[in-house]
Amino acid sequence: MNARTINQITLLLLLIGLGGALAIYRNSNPLPVDLQLEDPTATKKYLREMQMIGGQANMVATEWRAWFASLWRGRALAGTVAFITVGVTLVFRLVAAHPDFTPTNPPDDQTPPP
Repeated sequence: MNARTINQITLLLLLIGLGGALAIYRNSNPLPVDLQLEDPTATKKYLREMQMIGGQANMVATEWRAWFASLWRGRALAGTVAFITVGVTLVFRLVAAHPDFTPTNPPDDQTPPP
């Protein structure tokens, strides 16, 4: 693949991915912050009981799971899509620019063919 084709495909990937991220960002509303409708699992009593039952590892796992789930909603989804787009584009450029990364098996005998 020549450099011009790689650049065109890279530009296309970035336009599609970042355009999609922009569309998601513009069409999503920020999550409403209403203290009356707050998650009941965020109360001190619930957190204390959860720590007593599962320990500190349970607390860390629950916080990580909640953070990861929040990446797929609302405006945070736009950032996630943009991040994934840039990552995929960089991997594409690395693989396309260096096609000799594919390992080749040398022949078993080192004698030149007749």
